Amino acid sequence: MNFKTASFLLAALPYVLSGPLVSLNSTNGLAARAPSSSKSVIIQMFEWTWDSVAAECTNFIGPAGYGYVQVSPPQEHITGSQWWTDYQPVSYILTSKRGNRSQFQNMISTCHAAGVKVIVDTIFNHMAGVDSGTGVAGSPFTHYVYNGIYQNQDFHHCGLTPGDDIQDYTSRAQVQTCELENLADLATDTDYVRGRLATYANDLLALGADGLRLDAAKHIATTDIANILSRLTAKPYITQEVIFGAGEAVQPSEYVNNGDVQEFRYTSALKDAFSGGGISSLQNLDNQGWVSGTQANVFVANHDTERNGASLNHNSPSNTYVLAMIFSLAHPYGTPTILSSYTFSTTDDGAPNGGAGSCAANGSSGSWVCEHRFPAMAGMVGFRNNVGSAAITNWVSPQSQQIAFGRGALGFVAINNADSAWTATFSTSLPDGAYCNVINGNSTAGACTGTGFTVSGGKFTATINARDAIAIHTGALGTGSGIVTPTNPSNPGTVTVTFQETATTTFGENIFLVGSISQLGSWAPASAIALSSASYPVWSVSVTLPANTSFQYKFIRKETDGTFVWESDPNRQATAGASGSQTITTSWR
Repeated sequence: MNFKTASFLLAALPYVLSGPLVSLNSTNGLAARAPSSSKSVIIQMFEWTWDSVAAECTNFIGPAGYGYVQVSPPQEHITGSQWWTDYQPVSYILTSKRGNRSQFQNMISTCHAAGVKVIVDTIFNHMAGVDSGTGVAGSPFTHYVYNGIYQNQDFHHCGLTPGDDIQDYTSRAQVQTCELENLADLATDTDYVRGRLATYANDLLALGADGLRLDAAKHIATTDIANILSRLTAKPYITQEVIFGAGEAVQPSEYVNNGDVQEFRYTSALKDAFSGGGISSLQNLDNQGWVSGTQANVFVANHDTERNGASLNHNSPSNTYVLAMIFSLAHPYGTPTILSSYTFSTTDDGAPNGGAGSCAANGSSGSWVCEHRFPAMAGMVGFRNNVGSAAITNWVSPQSQQIAFGRGALGFVAINNADSAWTATFSTSLPDGAYCNVINGNSTAGACTGTGFTVSGGKFTATINARDAIAIHTGALGTGSGIVTPTNPSNPGTVTVTFQETATTTFGENIFLVGSISQLGSWAPASAIALSSASYPVWSVSVTLPANTSFQYKFIRKETDGTFVWESDPNRQATAGASGSQTITTSWR
C-alpha cells in the first residue's frame, strides 16, 4: 500500500491527534495531583524543542502559574519537515526533531524545578504510514517491520476494505482494526504489543513524565488501553483523543474509566457561540450530553482544529479567540488546555526556527504566536487557580452576546462579545474591596497595572468595551485606573501619536484604527478612526492622546460592503509618552 499524501493525512487528523486527561486513581483527574492544590491549566507546546520548552518553563510558564506543559511525541519518527512526521513513529529511541533523550530528561527536570509538570504526547495506535525509510535517529524500517521491535504479525490486517484503510466509522471493527490513512495499525489486543507499549510508557515515566496524551485513542479498544495502563509502574495522568462523531460506533463515553477524554463538542460549541450563535447558551455545559466536566479535557483550539477549520484560532476576527479562551478559563467545565502555536502558510508546515520556540513579553515573536503569553490568558490562569472548583453564581445575560458570572465568593467575569460597549451594575458574592482587572493587568504592591473595580455592598459598576472582557478575583487586589499618573495631575498634557500601518488592500477597502480609550473609539467600529492611504501600502493617521496613557488598540479593514474585518489577536498595547510626539509603526496581521 502506498502512503497517502499530506493532504489526505490532514483530512484524517481530527482522528489522529488529540486527547483528554484523568488520573488512574482519581475521578477528579488532573486537579487531584497538580503541582499545588490549584494549578490545573495545561499549555500544548506544539512543536517546541525540549531546550526551548525548558527555557520557557523557567522564564514564564512556572512564574505565570501554569500547571502543565503538553509536549510533542519524543520517540524517533520518519524524516521530513512537516509537523505530522512527528506522529509517524519508527522506534522507541528518544530522538526526534525536538531533541534527544538527554535534552528530553533535562526539559522535564527543568520544568519540575519551575513547578510545572509534563504531559507527553504518546502514540499507542500505530507506527509509520510509508512503505520504508530511515528514521531521524538512523533506524531503518519497512511498513510492518521496525528495527527488531515489531514484525508483520504485530499489526492488524483487517481485510475489511480495499487497502485495509478505514472507510466506515459506523463499523467498530474498521475504526479499531483497519488502518487510519495507511498508518500501520498495531495489534493492541495482543499481549506482546501491549507489553511493548507499556515498556515505552514506563521509560517516559522513569524519566519523570507526569502524564500521557494517548493519540488516536478512538482507534484502540478501550479494554486494550486499560490493559496497557495496568502494566505501568506509576499512575500518570491520562488524556485520550476520542473525537465524537454522530452515529459512529465508537463514542467518547466508553473511555472515561481510563482517564479524561478531550471533548471536541465543547470546541465546536464555543466556535459556534462566539462566531454569532450567542454565548448566553454556554451556562450549563454539564447538561449538553457530553462527558462530565470532571472527566473532560477541553480547548478552544488545538493543532488539528486550527488547521481544519473546526475551531476558532488566533486569526479569528473581532477578538473572538481571546474572548473564548477567557471563557474557557473562567467556566468550571473541564480541564482547560491552551494551544501555543505558530503561524503557517500551508497546513503541513512544520515549526519555524527548527522548533526553537521564542516569545516576546506579551506574546508573538516572529512566527511563534505564543498564545500562553497573551496578557488576558496569563491573567486568567491566576483567576482559575484562585477560584478552583467554586460553583457558578450570579449568572446574567442581558443579550445573547453578553454574559457575566461569578465563581462563588472568589471571582467574577464579564464577557462582551457584542459590537457595542456594555455598562452595568453587577451583583457579586465577592467581599467588598478593590480588585484588579486581570484581563489587562495584574496586582503589584496593592496597585493595579491595568483597570480596577471596587465592590461595595455586593455590587460594582463597570463598562466592558465592545469585544472585550473584565475579570476580578480575590487573589488580585488593588486599586488602579490603567493610566499612569502624570507629574502634574491638574495638567496632564497631550501627545500626538502617529500610527503607521502597512496593509495591502483591494480597491474600495480602507483601514481604520479603534482602541480601548475614548479617543480611539472605545472599541466601537462605528467610532473608529480612518487612516490615510496617501503613502500606500503604509496607512497613517495622527491622533492626540492624553499623556502617559496606556491603551490597547487594533486596526480593522472596512470592506466594500461596509462590514469590518479585524486583524488577528492579541490586542496591540502602547503607552502615550509624557510630551511631544511619537510614531508607532506596525504591519497588518
